[in-house]
Amino acid sequence: MSRFAQRRRKLRAELKRQGITAMLVTDELNVTYLSGFSGDSSYLLVLPKNTIIISDFRYISEIQSDCPDIDSVIRPSVESMVEASRKLITKAKVPSVALEGNSLSLGQAEALAEALPSVNLVTTSSVIEKLREIKDKGEIQSIRNAVKAAQKAFEVIKASLTAEQTEKEIAFNLEHQIRQFGGRGTSFDPIVAVGPQAALPHAQPGEQRIGDDNFCLFDWGADYDRYLSDITRTIVTGKLTAKFEKVYNTVLQAQLKAIKAIKPGAIMSKVDAAARNHIANAGYGKYFGHSLGHGIGTFIHEFPRLASNQHVPLEPGMVVTVEPGIYLPGWGGVRIEDDVLVTKDGHEVLTSVPKKLEDAIVEL
Repeated sequence: MSRFAQRRRKLRAELKRQGITAMLVTDELNVTYLSGFSGDSSYLLVLPKNTIIISDFRYISEIQSDCPDIDSVIRPSVESMVEASRKLITKAKVPSVALEGNSLSLGQAEALAEALPSVNLVTTSSVIEKLREIKDKGEIQSIRNAVKAAQKAFEVIKASLTAEQTEKEIAFNLEHQIRQFGGRGTSFDPIVAVGPQAALPHAQPGEQRIGDDNFCLFDWGADYDRYLSDITRTIVTGKLTAKFEKVYNTVLQAQLKAIKAIKPGAIMSKVDAAARNHIANAGYGKYFGHSLGHGIGTFIHEFPRLASNQHVPLEPGMVVTVEPGIYLPGWGGVRIEDDVLVTKDGHEVLTSVPKKLEDAIVEL
């Protein structure tokens, strides 16, 4: 049985547990997760005994090569996805169908409900996303490859930095290098934030030159075979000040405490607290306002979440980011982020970009 068939079996078991007969999968990432299909603009109808992908003429070849073990329906260009779905659901004679509430629009859901008055349409949330929390060996290897591509790209960028380079230029070069090392592109638009800009957790690269201040924050990741990595480092490009040293070491120690707490059964909120309490005890509590981390996979922010309101345990196979930060308006910010795999007996840090303070010092 293929890994995609195994995933569909797990989904069917969850649907049965909830008393639902079938599911119309409309989120493109979830369609790929369950079928291996590499295209877009397609739905997946998961029935008790079989699975049907609903697509169009453009993807006939991809369907045959990507997912030969499932049935397919190629809708004519004049037929909407809703109408194609209605026909298949009617033909299947199923009493209930789960819909992805986070993906299907209200208009599409209403159109299906109107067209299928005898079918119980159940709006669900995150059913497949929860299954995606636990990565299999193939997924973990793809994330490892995404980490490697991102790290190699950063090594090139770091070694070639000049004072005249702008945030935008460096961000562009990061993506180019990721592709050079086998990535499909970046996981997200890279963040390159010089000095005060680093006080913005999601700063947009601009025309600020890296030599215009004493430090710069880099947040980047690679897309490798549709799986993603997410790394942050803050480097010193000018004078190393006592303030920067204090902030940096506070963030680093907070991150190390949180990583140490990661193991199967560890409560996510307590992992978050390990870092948050350290930062608060150092006097910077109000300057760390986001959650500690998130899951990564085919989407850059997915389940699980390392946050103060997540009172559930970590499980083997989860891959999470650990990214505490301190952001001081008008001065700048420091964030350090690694990707961490929860193993059977503890954890493995997948990223290996050096992060001691002495490693962060770069001469331009």
